Amino acid sequence: MDCGTNKLYHVHCFDSRKHLDQYFSDSAQKIFGEDSLKFPIENLTETFSLGHIKGDILIDLSKGSPVHHLYSACDFFKHLIVLKMKDRCILELKRWVDTRTGAFDWCHAAQLHADIEGKRSECGWTSSDHLEDKEGKVRSALQHVVKCDLERENVTEPIDLPPADCIISAWLLDVISKGRDDYIRNLRKFSRLLKPGGHLILLGLLDATYFIIGEDKFHIFKYDEHFARKALIGEGFSIDSCVVKKRKAESDLMDYKRVIFIVAHKAT
Repeated sequence: MDCGTNKLYHVHCFDSRKHLDQYFSDSAQKIFGEDSLKFPIENLTETFSLGHIKGDILIDLSKGSPVHHLYSACDFFKHLIVLKMKDRCILELKRWVDTRTGAFDWCHAAQLHADIEGKRSECGWTSSDHLEDKEGKVRSALQHVVKCDLERENVTEPIDLPPADCIISAWLLDVISKGRDDYIRNLRKFSRLLKPGGHLILLGLLDATYFIIGEDKFHIFKYDEHFARKALIGEGFSIDSCVVKKRKAESDLMDYKRVIFIVAHKAT
């Protein structure tokens, strides 16, 4: 698909709040709840519970302003550094971190995480105090939200970040990459932020070409599982695990066919 027919996430105006409302809210429809909330939380909880992905610094490079994919990570890293390409995404995220009036309500995601975590520990009961503590822990760890520009050699210039023990990237590569070469080039830039032996966790949409925010239609790079695996291996990663799930959502807001969750580690 010619991405020129649709807007580009990193070039055109992107309404971060509307993005959260349409794809991550606790609305009655919950159209994307299975794929955008439950699937990431389940797989991240499982991945971090194994205990071998941990350290001082985790960098998050994700589309929009979500936080639900960081609930598990905050138990295994001292510092969460979030990189955002869009000022509106930074403002939306900081509104939640600072508990400002009008911040997006992630309580439903915190509850979902607690339920999944509870099932793993054979204890399904969760108090409101526990949920508040979980959100507070994420807020405390998430004190560094930095503007980035992937066109620069140092994407956070003038700031020099220490190399990360782990990077989580949810859906960002899909929307900033115009094609295969772009995807690999962007993946290489992500890799430079990672320590040798560090882990990269990717969440993506397979066989997708667009997503809609309000009246705006945005580009998604269309790729499959084979390409994602080949791209990672080509950039010196070894794949630890890969989960692919068939789409559950019934909506014309996006046309993806499957969701993918990949854990890989960088060569030492």
